[in-house]
Amino acid sequence: MSESRSSGRAYVLISPCRNEADYMRRTLDSVVAQTLTPALWVIVDDGSTDATPEILADYAARHDWIRVVKKPDRGHRAVGPGVIEAFYVGYDTIDPADFAYSCKLDLDLDLPPRYFEALIERMEADPRLGTCSGKPYVRHAGRLVSERRGDEMSVGMTKFYRRECFEAIGGYVREVMWDAIDCHKARMLGWRAASWDHPDLNFEHLRPMGSSQVSIWTGKRRHGFGQWFMGSDPLFYLATCVFRMSERPFILGGLAMLQGYVQAWMRGDRQLDDPELVAFIRAYQRRALFRGKSRAVAEIEAERGGLAPVPPAA
Repeated sequence: MSESRSSGRAYVLISPCRNEADYMRRTLDSVVAQTLTPALWVIVDDGSTDATPEILADYAARHDWIRVVKKPDRGHRAVGPGVIEAFYVGYDTIDPADFAYSCKLDLDLDLPPRYFEALIERMEADPRLGTCSGKPYVRHAGRLVSERRGDEMSVGMTKFYRRECFEAIGGYVREVMWDAIDCHKARMLGWRAASWDHPDLNFEHLRPMGSSQVSIWTGKRRHGFGQWFMGSDPLFYLATCVFRMSERPFILGGLAMLQGYVQAWMRGDRQLDDPELVAFIRAYQRRALFRGKSRAVAEIEAERGGLAPVPPAA
């Protein structure tokens, strides 16, 4: 196992968590087993009431690069803005200049051993790559099934960032859909965002997407609200919902996503207060709808390639 602490590969993990005792040991063990050890791992206990604090204390006692930060209990799990609020409780305890890379990491994942080293290798090979990740898989009927995430985004449960890119986008928006808004803003500023399906990068997501609060139906509707908040083009999102109807729960999942969007529109819910970014997102979505995502992303990256500053060599 190699260390990242004293090299240009230094990376910090920040993990908000609440009541993750059922899953977290697999995440903790998979990070401990990484071929490139984190320089620091800040885990924010967001008011856990299960065995999470005891498990964290055990691992922190055995690994000096694990630091636990405790946040007062709000009385319930909070997704979206609550997760990012907890993330920043941890982020504010570090000096970002000490690390070349940072990662917001959930505690319900099982990562392959070369995960972070492989991401850094790709970052080193492409100085315009600002954020990246592997692909999530969930276990169904005894086998791993892809969650089918687009190649043009890094996924929210493991957001790996080059420091210069994270600072350029101003960090995460404290709202649902933060994990798409960040990639769009990075691309608008000339950076690349990507995820790959590869044995070194595919990881198991121990909790299905959208199931962390109340029910998976609530999560799907919340996703629809998030798309409204982000300012997504209605036709593009309708096509997305139809596509998601082919996934479990069949038909109903896509309908719940559409319901969340339509209800937010009918209520007149607030939207992202960044007209330039919203216009960029909608223009990309329309291009993707009629030309395909891969071609749309390639065209935008070619158009904006000179905007992002190339980081200095490590």
